[in-house]
Amino acid sequence: MVTAAADPYDLTEKAQIFSVHWSEEGFLPIFLVITNDGDQPVSLVDLQAQFITTRRDKISAASNEDLYRRLAHISGAGTSPLPLPIPRKPKGALSKKTQDEINAAQFTAKAVEPHSTQSGFLFFDVSGISAPEPGAHLYLTGLRNAKGTELMYFEIALEKYLAAPSKAN
Repeated sequence: MVTAAADPYDLTEKAQIFSVHWSEEGFLPIFLVITNDGDQPVSLVDLQAQFITTRRDKISAASNEDLYRRLAHISGAGTSPLPLPIPRKPKGALSKKTQDEINAAQFTAKAVEPHSTQSGFLFFDVSGISAPEPGAHLYLTGLRNAKGTELMYFEIALEKYLAAPSKAN
């Protein structure tokens, strides 16, 4: 039996675990946990994660390169008035600390061994969407059993997360 759970890190209290202010950069981090209670490993090599908004927009999880590019605020190549290119330091280079944080946080598991759990963050570009979570779903496909057969897809409704009682209550 395989179980998947998702926990959006959209609240300030939760987001404090990161040095990067993901919401200001237009990303929604979602903590993904996949547990395999079976006796055979589950392959995640072909795992595809999509954030589906209430308007049915499908947003794939961002890659490391997508995150680096956004955080570095890299825009188009600048032009020089000189006819020869002048070597310059790349604009918007990320600090080693930020790169390490992204690499450590991101969900990168390729398999879930029997009776174990894998977890990590998926980052979705929700810039331009004022309230991305109400009515949204996380859709996971590409999980395969030891024989290579694709398992059922997972659809996790984020509406239940929003309706959950807070610790303050």
